[in-house]
Amino acid sequence: MLAEYLHYGLLVGLAIALLFAAVTDIRERKIANWLNAGIALAAPLFWWSGSLALWPDVALQLGVAVAAFVVLAGLFALKMMGGGDVKLLTALALWIEPTWFLRLLIVMALVGGVLTVIMGAIHLIRRRRQRLAVPYGVAIASAGLWVLGTHYLPGAALAMGIK
Repeated sequence: MLAEYLHYGLLVGLAIALLFAAVTDIRERKIANWLNAGIALAAPLFWWSGSLALWPDVALQLGVAVAAFVVLAGLFALKMMGGGDVKLLTALALWIEPTWFLRLLIVMALVGGVLTVIMGAIHLIRRRRQRLAVPYGVAIASAGLWVLGTHYLPGAALAMGIK
């Protein structure tokens, strides 16, 4: 029972961290390294509380995180993505099951597209000449919260007998 409460608490902690990442990205256009590190370092505790087996479950989580980092680091090198965004998505890959991580990426892309259109319109209305800076951490956090709310939190609540 303690592991179930810990599991649920970790999910709530991740949700709070995602909200914090979105707010700081809006305010400062930056996602702090300590926040990304905290999310990544809490993943093994999440694995343990969720009874993930080292093979293949944890190995798969690590593999998806490494693959995500390689692809996203390439996008960062091409200046298509910020470093904080790369680290946040990589840290999330340690938490989210691979099929749900793919769904997270799809929702993130959709939210990010809408966010870019809105930010671009505001940019044009205000007639700003500098480069458009989109706080993509908002799209990442929104997609992460969507996955938590639709997949993880209902399952954790049912496991603890909460209806």
